[in-house]
Amino acid sequence: MSKLPPQLHSIKELAHINEKIAPLKLLADRERAAIYGLTGTVYTPHIDEYMQASIQKAEILACLKKQGLLAITEVEVISSALDFLHKRAKNNAIVDYNGHCYKRCFAPLKLSKSGKVVRIWAKYWLLQLSNGRVDPKWESQVREIWPSYFLIRTIDI
Repeated sequence: MSKLPPQLHSIKELAHINEKIAPLKLLADRERAAIYGLTGTVYTPHIDEYMQASIQKAEILACLKKQGLLAITEVEVISSALDFLHKRAKNNAIVDYNGHCYKRCFAPLKLSKSGKVVRIWAKYWLLQLSNGRVDPKWESQVREIWPSYFLIRTIDI
């Protein structure tokens, strides 16, 4: 059985998913605020729905970039350059690149079945401002490009 070619996406689909995400983000943010401080397993349908829509958007963006309809962002270019230059950077390591400081971050991406051992780590770079804080615009772009990095899974990706 032959493998089907991947479906190409259009700019129209990107506009549609952006319309879908806006109200979901509001609900997810409200839900995050409501469960802040709670422990244990909490049912979060709005956050889950928002994350699924964000992952769809990231897939559409990646497809449009491969087609050449959208330009590759500065975040992606700098992240790939930093990955190449600093392959062995540890968590919270700060490196200087083109006059800016970038912080290496790791987040658990896949857990074992028991949930006690991290099997795969997500690696990404965050731009640090002169006061030592992370640039919120840069972080939001990272979350938009790679939303699956911010989901912890116990199943295969």
